[in-house]
Amino acid sequence: MAQGVLWILLGLLLWSDPGTASLPLLMDSVIQALAELEQKVPAANASHTASAWLLSASNSGPHNRLYHFLLGVQSLDAAELDPYPLSPELQGLIKEVAQHDVREGREYGVVLASDGSTVAVEPLLAGLEAGLQGRKVINLPLDSTATTREAGVTFPDVVAIAPDVKATSSPGLRDASPDVTTADIGANSPDATTGCPDVQASLPDAKAKTPPTMVDSLLAVTLAGNLGLTFLQGPQTQSHPDLGTEGCWDQLSAPRTFTLLDPKASLLTTAFLNGALDGVILGDYLSRTPEPRPSLSHLLSQYYGAGVARDPGFRSNFRRQNGAALTSASILAQQVWGTLVLLQSLEPVHSQLRCMSQEQLAQVAANATKEFTEAFLGCPAIHPRCRWGAAPYQGRPTPLQLPLGFLYVHHTYVPAPPCTDFARCAANMRSMQRYHQDTQGWKDIGY
Repeated sequence: MAQGVLWILLGLLLWSDPGTASLPLLMDSVIQALAELEQKVPAANASHTASAWLLSASNSGPHNRLYHFLLGVQSLDAAELDPYPLSPELQGLIKEVAQHDVREGREYGVVLASDGSTVAVEPLLAGLEAGLQGRKVINLPLDSTATTREAGVTFPDVVAIAPDVKATSSPGLRDASPDVTTADIGANSPDATTGCPDVQASLPDAKAKTPPTMVDSLLAVTLAGNLGLTFLQGPQTQSHPDLGTEGCWDQLSAPRTFTLLDPKASLLTTAFLNGALDGVILGDYLSRTPEPRPSLSHLLSQYYGAGVARDPGFRSNFRRQNGAALTSASILAQQVWGTLVLLQSLEPVHSQLRCMSQEQLAQVAANATKEFTEAFLGCPAIHPRCRWGAAPYQGRPTPLQLPLGFLYVHHTYVPAPPCTDFARCAANMRSMQRYHQDTQGWKDIGY
């Protein structure tokens, strides 16, 4: 049933008109759409997969080829679709949120969750689908030095993935059973780098240690593929300051537009990484949950609410801790590397992957994983002022000059008791700011 709901949800993305009205871009609205579909979907459609619609809705980008291959579907045409009607408002919402993008300083395909975080819907749906399929694992060619163009492997033929593949436990692949069913893809030709004069322009210190041997579909379609492809844009760059860029909604009660604080942000925004981590966490949960699985609307309501199965630690507030517990940095680096190797084997080949060596791919994977684990997983979530509705600074602030000589982390004891949800915490912050500015006459919160 869950897969059928996702399939129809993304079908509406493709073949319905946007509608004349639209709901606020809230996670609750996405959950509302799922709940409405779950009431209409007959059990006979449960075999349809979300990935079919996710892929059909997308262009032929490299990460979409990953969806095709790892989630085991091909694009469908309009004649094969039989969408179930949603209200015009929900149709408009789905049209807006199912594809993630960053253009001209704005981020698209994101929604505001009740915990105050902004979440990209596309990697979340991809993770749910990978989990519903049981976390497929595929073997990689042992000699992957370039593309398989000369080896005769083309994308439409690379679909040999076993339907019952499972990783038996978390975290990540560390505890995967040795008898996990896998499928092979074609071995690369050792001469495939012919005609690539720049292939030797690799990083001088890059050394491939243990080549990756398998790719986990859940990590590949959520985190690994996007990390690798983003860091391909500058493989010799050791730092990506635009990783994890935050943004501001035009309003919090009925958000419509999300503007990034860094107009040059990459696709790896905080919202995207939130959605990808949520996809990993919930996909892993679904892969280990026996039938009958919970409805997706119920699962998401719990996850973005009080906690899945009433567990307060299994909810979106703790996505960074829970995500870090599912996979180590070394495992993620291997998965990023392996996903880039896989993309070299799929037609059409990403232009920047075409002539890259194992050493270069290993260095890209190492850089991407280091930046992600240090800049995102290693830090707490910090909400920008616009997220909790701060009033402007009263005066002209003096920008700090880096590096800072020292830093104070201050606490407050009023109001009490401590807040336990984002709405109350944000209200407390606004109350404290009003007191300091309006009553005390300070330019902002005193400390």
